[in-house]
Amino acid sequence: MAKLLVVDDEKNIRETLGRFLGSREHEIAIAESGREALAVMDRDGAFDLVLSDWRMAEMNGLELLNAIKAKFPTTIVILMTAYGTIQNAVAAMKAGAYDYITKPFSLDQIQHAVERALEVKELRTENRALRNSIDGVPLLTTGSHEFRSLIETSYAAASSDATILLTGESGTGKNVLARQIHAWSSRRDRPFVIVNCTTLSEHLLESELFGHMKGSFTGAIKDKPGRLEAANGGSVFLDEISELSPALQSKFLRFLQDERFERVGGEQTITVDARIIAATNRNLPQEINAARFRSDLYYRLNVINLRMPALRERPEDVLPLAEMFLVEAAARNRRIGLQFSDEARKTLLAYSWPGNIRELRNAVERAVVLSRGATLSKEDLPDILFQSSAPHGNLPEQSTLEQVEQEHIRRVLALAPTLEDAAATLGIGIATLWRKRRRYHLD
Repeated sequence: MAKLLVVDDEKNIRETLGRFLGSREHEIAIAESGREALAVMDRDGAFDLVLSDWRMAEMNGLELLNAIKAKFPTTIVILMTAYGTIQNAVAAMKAGAYDYITKPFSLDQIQHAVERALEVKELRTENRALRNSIDGVPLLTTGSHEFRSLIETSYAAASSDATILLTGESGTGKNVLARQIHAWSSRRDRPFVIVNCTTLSEHLLESELFGHMKGSFTGAIKDKPGRLEAANGGSVFLDEISELSPALQSKFLRFLQDERFERVGGEQTITVDARIIAATNRNLPQEINAARFRSDLYYRLNVINLRMPALRERPEDVLPLAEMFLVEAAARNRRIGLQFSDEARKTLLAYSWPGNIRELRNAVERAVVLSRGATLSKEDLPDILFQSSAPHGNLPEQSTLEQVEQEHIRRVLALAPTLEDAAATLGIGIATLWRKRRRYHLD
């Protein structure tokens, strides 16, 4: 049901349209002039749609349209007139009218125009909800004192060109913070380039980072600049930098030291000014002890270390984040108005979220897609939320992060019918799950 206002100085027309649209289960108000219409809107708030005559005393339809757009910008306006001209139609559209209908008209014409306009309004509402939910910044809003302190430190660090290392579990939002640090920095108007170190082989990743020359390897049919060159003057975010091979670690270390490198197969030295933000979910000191990561590269990266807390460490943020993801998923799936039941909220709070924010987002998305009612019940949530809230089963309290992750992946694999389902539950890509299975010998 929509909230509609009919404005016409002819009593018969406004009452006929009022009755007709009211019979379509809309909430209807009527006014005989533009000034009365504005008074009604001031009293009752914004309407979804205003259907107004053009030629009226004191204030015509075009003047009313301009007043509505200035005060109630989301309200859609359709103008009606018995004096239709091309000039009037153009003026109406330029002023922001959704449609322009000439008299005499049929009630079917009015119904079609109103239905179409309300569909457009719904889509605009959905788009606004999506824009508000995907810009990333709300993910950094928190009730956690620890996380607020981290954001304040990040803001201070953004003003420098110092290299930043983001650490913490997978799914905690390291990529969102990296993008925000760039947005806070003086480099904000320059490129923000992302390199995911887990998605490419060593050879392709080297080319992706540093570029290559024509003929340097099979398939290199032309010279290609790398991501570092593309980020000149801006920032580069290297996600999961611990996945770099030893050879690539050495080459990247040289770039950090000198801001210079050569393309694959090239001899010309290229100089690039790019701020480096790196992220990892690994314990790099442990990786160094295991001879999997260079200590000198670690110290070059670890100028400013920002540890993203796990979601279980900031329980006060679980429900606000879930509500935000609900708005996002409901808009994307055209199910605006969904809400959580009290039992669903209790279930969300009781779970430990080993997959962190990414797992929470996926759980809410699944619930929105599979639910049938206007309220999401706990039955709509993934089954894994009803398992033991401890992600580490019977592991001792001194367990390392890798041991906790290994046990959680093992449990999810045992419960999920397919690898795709397991990856979705964990909030990671299928390729990442394959690598983790091999690493932890869970094949």
